[in-house]
Amino acid sequence: TLTLAKQGETVDEFERVDIPALATDCLDVIETATATVECPDEFSILADPDRLAHVFENLFRNSVEHGGADVTVTLGRTDDGFYIADDGAGIPASDRERVFDDGVTYDSDGTGYGLAIVRSIVEGHNWSIEATASESGGARFNITNVSFDAALQSTTREERHNRRDED
Repeated sequence: TLTLAKQGETVDEFERVDIPALATDCLDVIETATATVECPDEFSILADPDRLAHVFENLFRNSVEHGGADVTVTLGRTDDGFYIADDGAGIPASDRERVFDDGVTYDSDGTGYGLAIVRSIVEGHNWSIEATASESGGARFNITNVSFDAALQSTTREERHNRRDED
């Protein structure tokens, strides 16, 4: 309960977060044999890295649970944020608003709190989240109102990797 309550608190301290690196780390945390995460865009944002990791882990876990162990998740940049999309079964249009409500689940073993936690963390950053369909018909979550780390946008991948190692 304490963890759930903390996730909804307003984020006061932001750090530079390398999105492809965090996505890779988060995929390693969830139990999946063959799921993959593709990050066609190299970018960093300003966020609470621990809470953002919970967002990624919950969304990746949902992709695997509803799309199968070999699902492909794509994480990319948009003009004002980023998206996480998969090639799984997707969310029916009639359910896209309510999937973020407490207790809503489509899995007999689910608690229905995963996407509620995701929404709470997103809103704690003063961002917005919307569920839509991916290009392949799977689930897509658009997270908007995000602040990008401009200093990292103009560096090469190798420079970012070296800077991350120094941190």
